[in-house]
Amino acid sequence: MIFKVKEKFWSWGDEFTIFDMDDNPKYLVKGKAFSWGDKLSFQTIEGEELAFINQKLLSFRPKYEILIGGTPFAELKQEFSWFSKKFTLDVPGPNDYTIDGSFWQHEYKFTRRNKQVAEISKELWGWSDTYGVRINDNENEVAILCSCIVIDQILEKEERASSSSIS
Repeated sequence: MIFKVKEKFWSWGDEFTIFDMDDNPKYLVKGKAFSWGDKLSFQTIEGEELAFINQKLLSFRPKYEILIGGTPFAELKQEFSWFSKKFTLDVPGPNDYTIDGSFWQHEYKFTRRNKQVAEISKELWGWSDTYGVRINDNENEVAILCSCIVIDQILEKEERASSSSIS
């Protein structure tokens, strides 16, 4: 499956629309405008919540929890790395995903059990953040798309922090 994740250019909270490979809207992500940490609802286009993304604030490295039906489903955390971006999507059992990427190239690869199962590529010259996401069949598309949103949130915060420290 191939998806396009597009962030809304003007919105009070973080909002994304996720399109299928035929450019039809399939999912919406709506963030709360005024909250401590990121809180995002991952929904069908009809508004049914499939997952909820909640930033855990009291952690050394960025960490987000993905809840399905109000129950913790997975946790995405940024790992320490010198020259690349590394994340782990910790799913209960032996189903963890390792996400390796390049901040400069905006390319991320998801591996599970030493096999690449998904990849994210960011469009570089758009008015808003737009990602292409390719997911292998039989993979959890909601978990991978939620991870894409979380990675965008983390990178956006890092960009703001580095640009404010320069000025």
